[in-house]
Amino acid sequence: MFRTIHIKLVGIFILLIVSLMVVVGTFLMLRVSQFYLDEFAQAMASAFSENEELVAELRAEARSGQPASLMGVLRVYSGILGIDLSQRHYYILDATTGAALSGTDQNGLRTLDITPNIATALSGSPGYQRQLTGSYMDCAVPITGGGHTFIVYIRDDMTRQQALNQELFLIIIEALLLGLAIAVLLAFTLSKTMTTPIEQLTKSALSVASGDFSKKLPVYAGDEIGVLTKTFNDMADVLNDTLDQIGNERDKLGTLFLHMNDGVAAFSRDGRILHMNPAAERMLGMFFSVKLTFDSLFDGIVKLSEVAAMSPRDTLGRSATVGERMLEMSFTTFGAAGLEPAGGVMALIYDVTERARLDKMRREFVSSVSHELRTPLTNVKSYAETLTNPDGLEPGLITRFSQVIMGEADRMARIVSDLLTLSRFDYGKMDWHLTSFPAADLLTGAFEAMRLEAIRRKQTLTLELPALLPVIHADRERIEQVLINILSNAIKYSHENGTIEMTAGIEAPGERGGMFWVTVTDGGIGIPPEDIERVFERFYRVDKARSRASGGTGLGLSIAQEIVQNHGGEILIESAPGRGTKVTMRLPVQS
Repeated sequence: MFRTIHIKLVGIFILLIVSLMVVVGTFLMLRVSQFYLDEFAQAMASAFSENEELVAELRAEARSGQPASLMGVLRVYSGILGIDLSQRHYYILDATTGAALSGTDQNGLRTLDITPNIATALSGSPGYQRQLTGSYMDCAVPITGGGHTFIVYIRDDMTRQQALNQELFLIIIEALLLGLAIAVLLAFTLSKTMTTPIEQLTKSALSVASGDFSKKLPVYAGDEIGVLTKTFNDMADVLNDTLDQIGNERDKLGTLFLHMNDGVAAFSRDGRILHMNPAAERMLGMFFSVKLTFDSLFDGIVKLSEVAAMSPRDTLGRSATVGERMLEMSFTTFGAAGLEPAGGVMALIYDVTERARLDKMRREFVSSVSHELRTPLTNVKSYAETLTNPDGLEPGLITRFSQVIMGEADRMARIVSDLLTLSRFDYGKMDWHLTSFPAADLLTGAFEAMRLEAIRRKQTLTLELPALLPVIHADRERIEQVLINILSNAIKYSHENGTIEMTAGIEAPGERGGMFWVTVTDGGIGIPPEDIERVFERFYRVDKARSRASGGTGLGLSIAQEIVQNHGGEILIESAPGRGTKVTMRLPVQS
């Protein structure tokens, strides 16, 4: 590119010099020719118009009718006429036909033609016309005397003027060659001065195009190129800042796109996939591949043509079930129609499986609460209505009815209390009273609290403690509540004469204290496999009739799990129908 600039500048200078020398040479040569023509015309006009003696003698000799007499007069006045037989000759012509009668150039006598000036003289007037482009200069003057008329014709073949023009031409050529040499030198020097900053700008532009904005161009002058260089440096800085901002935004959007929980899939307007984030892959059960299309992913849900026809401001919602997931989808367009890759179709995918599950749980919870409270309220109302008219009732019956009302009231109070406890867990407002106490004391207290209940049901409750048990830092009342709930369930769902064993220990003791565990094992009715994962749900009962008959609320294990998890532990259940149940509580021990 730069060689082209050099060549163009050199060519411009050469063309300028050549044009200038051509114009000057042509002007000089034309001016020389004009000068000689003017000088010749003036000299001839002065000789024949102002020199009365010459004219008078020519007229006198014309009376003789002899051309030779006129030739003699012209020879005498040859100095005035500038006669130079090497280039300027004179002739005597017939005034009627223009034929040459006599002359100083014998060749001219034979080849002399009728020129415009001769034609003028033939008409009776002197001819002094000048022809700038002609190869000669002449004048023709009619001379009349004694009834005879001749034409004095003087002709100059411009040999001197042509020689001078040739000399001027050689001078012009020499000047042109010298000018060309100077022009080439100046052109290369000037072009180098002009193109060096351009070369630097080009190299810097290539660096900027490759992403390198560190190189700054020096500004050597305050001219247009200097201003351009400074502007380029400023532009590179602004472009660098802009690209940094765009890069940051792209990184943020890329991170958001990659880690967002909602699925996003983008397609071209012909259905080819452009982008799909991991959430969309997970929800749709398909990994990104260039072979994926809109129709292959959303076949039977929505048509591509239906979405592509929408405005970017419009959205189209759809619901679908993919595997075990319930999905809600929102389709829209982006970019301008017909533009590639700017135009396309985008699908936003939301996994509402958990929301649907929670909604179902909420409905079941409301239904369970309503059912649990309706039964005791119905009993209370029935017995209370009976007691409002006690006439005819035996005193023992009145007492029994009152005891039923009090029992149902206590049952409702327990339900409300358990619900309040769960509510405090949900909102993080549970008050914990953490203390350090021996684990053996905790186990002994729970064992003694439930031993009489086991005896009442004709069951055997045993406690096996190892020699060393840790000191636990926890809310003793709450942990004891968990153990009592586990023992109560074991007693409640075991047969008469059954055995319930409670054991404890510590696993992986070390610098961090390990895990304290308590296991309650019974040989009761057991839990079906499909119910094990749901026993911690609120109001869920495996044997609903037996649970209600025993006064349970269905919230005990839910509360127990919340308590243990808030202490950093866990509750594990192993069970099989007819083979009993094993419940393990694990708590971290602080060293």
